[in-house]
Amino acid sequence: MKAFIKRQNKDFRILNITDPQLSNGEWEDGHKNRAILEYTLKELVKRTEPDLITVSGDLAWAGNDRAYDMLASFIDGFGIPWAPVWGNHDNQDGAEYIDSVATRYMTFPNCIYEKGDPLLGNGNYVISIEDGKTPIEALIMLDTHDRASYTDEGGETRSAWAKLIPEQAEWIEKEINALKERGCKSATLIMHIPIYAYNTAARAAYKEGIDLNSITPEMAEGSECWNEGYKDSIGVKYEGIGSYPADDGMLEHFKMLGIIKHIVAGHEHVNNFMINYDGIKLIYSLKLGAGCYWNPILNGGTVLSVNENGVYDVRHEYVDITHLI
Repeated sequence: MKAFIKRQNKDFRILNITDPQLSNGEWEDGHKNRAILEYTLKELVKRTEPDLITVSGDLAWAGNDRAYDMLASFIDGFGIPWAPVWGNHDNQDGAEYIDSVATRYMTFPNCIYEKGDPLLGNGNYVISIEDGKTPIEALIMLDTHDRASYTDEGGETRSAWAKLIPEQAEWIEKEINALKERGCKSATLIMHIPIYAYNTAARAAYKEGIDLNSITPEMAEGSECWNEGYKDSIGVKYEGIGSYPADDGMLEHFKMLGIIKHIVAGHEHVNNFMINYDGIKLIYSLKLGAGCYWNPILNGGTVLSVNENGVYDVRHEYVDITHLI
């Protein structure tokens, strides 16, 4: 476990970026998508002055070794501790491939990645933000794998986006209980593929009949898009939610643990809602850059601010890159 000390009378600030996902070719000198990514992250770091950078998956495309190394070198160059988890595209070439990328990443001086128990995947680890010796916020970093099978209504076996496995749920419970014994009262999960509850939260929160594609980020910060009980929600939903297609009960499990208050996911490039659902805030991080597919108005990162009581504020930091398009 890596521990950071929060300075007195100053927030500890976490900048989460997600889905940069450039290929080897896009990292060539002069490529527009490289310029967009580099400009955006430089702006984010300058504006937010983070104490820690987290990356919630799909750092590149599996097999694009140069892209992984170029991204790591660029992030590491800021001199700020940074911690990634893997997404489905990182994992799609199998366990040996992602382990080789992880091994290289651990040689970068500012990367605090830990592989964790290989039976759980690659990159299940804990980061503690502490006030003296007491953890005031824990970041539980999770590998959501690539694909998993499921049985459809007709009894056919099909492939879907993966999910946290039962052994990970047990590991999370063990880590959370250990943190609670040390006095921790707040924890955040950082993963790539969202849990199924993102689906039920979106159905509950957005007003029925509203054209979700017509909502701008500015409109979504008002109350007209949201049902009663969800007026504190923000953000847009421009595409479907790519979770495992069946409810895995993870939200109930996380609620039972008592101190998990935020979940941060990536995966969907043009969703960025934050919905407080049943006591846990479900967050889509703002996508970084033009990799794979994107919407330029949803470019930037997501900032989590920690005070003596844990994460108390989460906001998107948008970066305008129209001059680079």
